[in-house]
Amino acid sequence: MQFSVTTGAAGPGLDPAGLARLAALAERSGWDAFFLEDYLVYQGRTDVPTYDPWVCLAAMAVATSRIRLGTTVTPLPRRRPWKLASEAVTLDVLSGGRLILGVGSGDGNEPGFGAVGEPVHPRERAERVDEGLAIIAGLWTGRPVHHDGAHYRVDGLRYAAVPVQRPRIPIWIGGDLLAPGVRRRIARWDGCCAYKGPPQASEGPITPADVRELLAFVARERGNHEGFDVKVSGVDDPDGIAALADAGATWWGRWLAPGDPARIEDAILAGPPKV
Repeated sequence: MQFSVTTGAAGPGLDPAGLARLAALAERSGWDAFFLEDYLVYQGRTDVPTYDPWVCLAAMAVATSRIRLGTTVTPLPRRRPWKLASEAVTLDVLSGGRLILGVGSGDGNEPGFGAVGEPVHPRERAERVDEGLAIIAGLWTGRPVHHDGAHYRVDGLRYAAVPVQRPRIPIWIGGDLLAPGVRRRIARWDGCCAYKGPPQASEGPITPADVRELLAFVARERGNHEGFDVKVSGVDDPDGIAALADAGATWWGRWLAPGDPARIEDAILAGPPKV
């Protein structure tokens, strides 16, 4: 199992320079990855300065050499897929092949959607995720992409710049783990960084049984689950983390809420859990 930290690019100490410093600290402290949440306005809080996570990730890439970097997750429906595809390739090249792209449908109530005219209906957002991922994966091949969908059209666009990682930059899917559409989307891609949505969220975080059931579903959908990543969080005791790893979880993550720079730094300095 590998270990990551996640925070938002928002608030004191979490601007590009601050995050670059923390990423270097995380690398020295034994962490395997550093992920950023992707908001235009962090959790809708207009009193908190929010910075672009992709610019921050570029600064973090320059400051590190080993740890993986990425978003968990980027709300794809408010992004243009061809632009995100180019940004991701650029960051993968800059980092020497260390990017992980976490993608979800986002929260339609977030200011990054309705306040700027982006789609808020859950079905349309889900459709845009699926179309957008098909376009992104196609552009990463270096071959011309032709797509004529309900929401996007691409007529022969080709990118000569391709990712360092092959066959592609890993795509992890976020969202409600128990939602049928999300589960099918998870099975089509490279990993899962999902959570339990309501009402099951009241039962607690993802369990070993949830991990085993998800991997069985992935295997039924695609023939096997070899190389498939499952990122979990919410369980902090070593025995609980070990049980998740035994069930097939490949990543454990610690979420560090923005707000107190000293608390975030101390948590990173403490290093990953001993399992």
